[in-house]
Amino acid sequence: MIRLLAVLLFWVTAAHAQLSIEITGAGAQRIPVALVPFAGENALQPGISTIIRADLERSGLFRGLELPPIVPEPTEATNINYAEWRSRLADALLVGSVTPRPDGRFEARFRLYDVVKQQPLGGVAYTLGKEQLRATAHRISDFVYEKLTGEKGVFSTRIAYVVKRGNRYELQISDYDGAGAETALASFEPIISPVWSPDGKRLAYVSFENKKPVVYVHSLVDGKRRVIANFKGSNSAPAWTPDGSRLAVVLSREGGSQMFMINADGTGLRRLATSTSIDTEPRFSPDGQWIYFTSDRGGTPQLYRMPAAGGEPQRITFEGSYNVTPRISPDGKTIAYITRNSAGKFQVAMLDLSNRQVQILTDSDRDESPSFSPNGRMILLATVINERGVLSAVSADGRVKQRLSTAAGDVREPAWGPFIE
Repeated sequence: MIRLLAVLLFWVTAAHAQLSIEITGAGAQRIPVALVPFAGENALQPGISTIIRADLERSGLFRGLELPPIVPEPTEATNINYAEWRSRLADALLVGSVTPRPDGRFEARFRLYDVVKQQPLGGVAYTLGKEQLRATAHRISDFVYEKLTGEKGVFSTRIAYVVKRGNRYELQISDYDGAGAETALASFEPIISPVWSPDGKRLAYVSFENKKPVVYVHSLVDGKRRVIANFKGSNSAPAWTPDGSRLAVVLSREGGSQMFMINADGTGLRRLATSTSIDTEPRFSPDGQWIYFTSDRGGTPQLYRMPAAGGEPQRITFEGSYNVTPRISPDGKTIAYITRNSAGKFQVAMLDLSNRQVQILTDSDRDESPSFSPNGRMILLATVINERGVLSAVSADGRVKQRLSTAAGDVREPAWGPFIE
């Protein structure tokens, strides 16, 4: 009975509170988009166009135009008067409709137009139930984002994070915007370091439920989990290889804090490097050729990299006496990490690997756990506001800032999931 009370496993379990998002900054140049309410969308609440507008505006790249009532409402079948929409200062136009089907489901159709070039950009029809409203809206937002920017949108992705309420810890998973939160694991002991597998079907994390840190892999398909590393001493800091077949973990079984490689089923343990220093927080480059990590081998915590196949580590940070938690961008060109400045503030910094230039992205002072969106445009992070842990997001250029919060509890340890095919 004590064990059941200490660790409670759930899947598809509604969370107690959803995240809410406040945009505190926006990009300098935003594309003006006319988002016309979909004809018939009142049959589903909230309206599908409302969700799409929120998605696009949160990206910091788009500005939804405020439109007066339009009679009759244009739909995907309407002939578009480009001059009229250009006079409304729109660069793009999205129109659509929602139609009930005899089987109780709905059909959502839309078309996107480039008003400046006066040409259609395409459209899709989706069949959905009421419970699929948000997912469908996110898919439409992804379509719009990709057509207008040339990059994949992240509106259909998910995030993981840990919420602490009193003495209870919950590993939660939600849509990128905090909606639809579900509890994957609840425990009266800490849960840290969640990290998504490349296919988005598994989470690795560290749980202290056995009164020591142990690495688990948790299937998000069936809720089952497997112990990956439970060796003598500490087991921590899991990181997936790009192909999802193995993980790097940090163990103290041989003394100190050292990096090892292990298969995703817990077999085939192999030490990555031999060192008397503390090596921790490994992350693989997108091509799998390099491992980036934090080490104090130079006397202070700094970022290093070494060939994944083995070799001599190379130091890559030289500004400041404290640089930790490397996170590599999806294109492998930059690294987000936590730096401590001369005033003692812990902030997210960005290192350009081509020229070693460093940019401070945040203006908060207790940041931790940065995590790139799968398109590399945004970085999710944890910080402390009014002595409470919250999640924030900042664009890779530092211009767009958002704050995500729940009604209760400290929110920490964010991890942005991959694209879902």
